[in-house]
Amino acid sequence: MSQASDYLEDNIIKHIFRTGSFTKPSVLAVALFTAAPSDSGGGTEVSGGSYARVSVNPLDANWAATSGTNGQTSNVAAINFGTATGSWGTITHFAIFDATSTGNMLIWGALTASKTVGSGDAFQIPAGSAVITVA
Repeated sequence: MSQASDYLEDNIIKHIFRTGSFTKPSVLAVALFTAAPSDSGGGTEVSGGSYARVSVNPLDANWAATSGTNGQTSNVAAINFGTATGSWGTITHFAIFDATSTGNMLIWGALTASKTVGSGDAFQIPAGSAVITVA
């Protein structure tokens, strides 16, 4: 199950109910975590060992359309993080940011199953597995 960050929640409120506006991000970057983030951020993002966030930008070709009234989308294709050149630790969570480095966290969630990634291991989130639910 995915969670909206405080940043995203505040901007939706400003955009819909107040006089502020929120510009759709042009970049959506998927990040991996070894300790859970929260709505306010934090957590421990993977670093080193050739790790980098992966851009899965806001396009119909990248994110599935909702089905009826389910309020869900998911990644259309696998999100490939490549092969680790050092230990990434045990991956437990993912998050989506509006930048490939730093930026604002928009959404976060737990992986269905944790995975330990060591040097020489490849890691991917299979197609349809990064499920984002707006409820």
